[in-house]
Amino acid sequence: MNARSLLTVAVLLPLGWRPSGEPPQPRPNILLILTDDMGYGDYSLAGNPHLHTPNLDRLAREGVRFTNFYVSPVCAPTRASLLTGRYHQRTGVRSVTNGFETIAPDETTLAEILHRAGYRTGLFGKWHLGENYPSLPNAQGFGTYIGFRTGHFDHYVNPTLERNGQPYPTQGYITDVLTDEAIRFVDQAEGGKPFFCYLPYNAPHTPLDVADRYVQAFRAKGLSDNVARVYGMIKNLDENVGRLLAHLDQRDLTSNTIVIFLSDNGPIWRTNRPDDVRYNAGLRDKKFSVYEGGIRTQCFVRWPGHISANRAEEAVAAHIDLLPTLLDLGGIAQPKPVAMDGRSLRPLLEASPQAWPERTLYLNYALKTLHEPAPYPGGMARTQRYKMVNGTELYDLQADPAEARNVADQHPALLHRLDSLYRQWWQQTHAQRGFRRLPIPVGYAEANPVTLTPHLGRARGGLRYLGDRGIIDGKRVIGPHPEGVDGDWLSGWTSSQDEVYWNLAITRPGTYDVALTLRAQTDTSDPVVQVRVGNRSVEKSLATLKPGEWSPRLLGRLTLNAGPATLTVRATNRTGGDPIDLKNVQLYRLK
Repeated sequence: MNARSLLTVAVLLPLGWRPSGEPPQPRPNILLILTDDMGYGDYSLAGNPHLHTPNLDRLAREGVRFTNFYVSPVCAPTRASLLTGRYHQRTGVRSVTNGFETIAPDETTLAEILHRAGYRTGLFGKWHLGENYPSLPNAQGFGTYIGFRTGHFDHYVNPTLERNGQPYPTQGYITDVLTDEAIRFVDQAEGGKPFFCYLPYNAPHTPLDVADRYVQAFRAKGLSDNVARVYGMIKNLDENVGRLLAHLDQRDLTSNTIVIFLSDNGPIWRTNRPDDVRYNAGLRDKKFSVYEGGIRTQCFVRWPGHISANRAEEAVAAHIDLLPTLLDLGGIAQPKPVAMDGRSLRPLLEASPQAWPERTLYLNYALKTLHEPAPYPGGMARTQRYKMVNGTELYDLQADPAEARNVADQHPALLHRLDSLYRQWWQQTHAQRGFRRLPIPVGYAEANPVTLTPHLGRARGGLRYLGDRGIIDGKRVIGPHPEGVDGDWLSGWTSSQDEVYWNLAITRPGTYDVALTLRAQTDTSDPVVQVRVGNRSVEKSLATLKPGEWSPRLLGRLTLNAGPATLTVRATNRTGGDPIDLKNVQLYRLK
């Protein structure tokens, strides 16, 4: 946070305040559950012919089910909007990897606002809004954090997670473990404070690792192994939602706990085979797309005795609305000067007779425009009835929810108006942060060492990003990625022209030890590795690397000046010899 955020004072209005002087009601607890890559059709209430999700169906029946609820097409942008109430472009988040997933540290998050309002705040699961301080949970309002920073996590059984910055070994399946930790947090009473429990599960995201007992019944139905694994993960997830609801009942917390459930984007299939395309309630396309299948999700909101129950709400709503909604329900004023894009859904939740104003929602995402920004492709504007896509397509979603018939020729004026509104929005939302990736901060006392992972850098020459791609057709696959994702390593250091570089922001000048984690691919590898920052460099022969075994090696010491810097790694003696792999670089500031 910057000084602006630190000085923001939230004006607190007691929930249920009455002029007569009646005592205020306690602020509600909040349980916010987010799943990962779960599609609109991955529920029995959506008509899925293979899945039975009784606990999620119960949650929907006991609250309001938003049937036209929108999120971003991929993970990190949804998380940024969910926690800020703002379109993700305003927060510095533009995608899911390569640093485009890092939230600007001066953004004001829901956790920060609730912490100032007297809440205990905890996050249990997938963060995916930055790997380096201060874009981390504990620096963004969460008093307790147990989970992982990145968008991917390879080990779902007995995972070693992170607890407030320290390794945290656990036992069991990761969805069960995260639920256990959330329940423990709920039970940790602290002076009567309400709790905000944010539970971003990583199921059913790849690597599709789940116990066979959850998969067998779906294989028996003739489903592909990939789809059967997804459904097995969702079955386990549904059980864990049931555990949470039962625990709230047992602790007599149900009536004063707002429970919200949604997914971060649409489904993804592991292959393009027809048998891997799972049921999605007739919606078009999947994750990464701004068609309905990529951005429309189920969203359930429950607060017994305070909002409607067993009701489907058709008004268009989105991730940006949940933060202002929770503040409104809790009697907490929105902090100033933060400008929210979302609006409170309270009138809809309470089935208020007042008119719900017409609105237009906007989304933008396309991989091909990350390095060459443009409003299209990947742009959409959605009113209650119509949806514009990429400036040339228009769909009447009331008559055609599958987006099968482009009616642009029938409504040219409407297409032009929505295209113009979208282009204005696109310019405005990028005005503050622009399109540049945030540099990696180096020098904070709270982050020593700083770890530079390959996907946050840019590789040149013949280097390849390789990593664990999860379980495909029953087999764990190691494969390439064109620009790298978290967890990847850099392979193919066969030329002295091969290099990777990171853009840094040195916040505190000083002397730093430079260490690298590498491995050789054969016994004959004898690399000489150089790390350069500006006109300073360290270089060392690493002839004793063991084949196939990651080994941390201290390379030397560099003095870094405050300000922007570029750190480059190169193997200076590579002339077609046996290659090496690079896992990370670490910078240790000397005290």
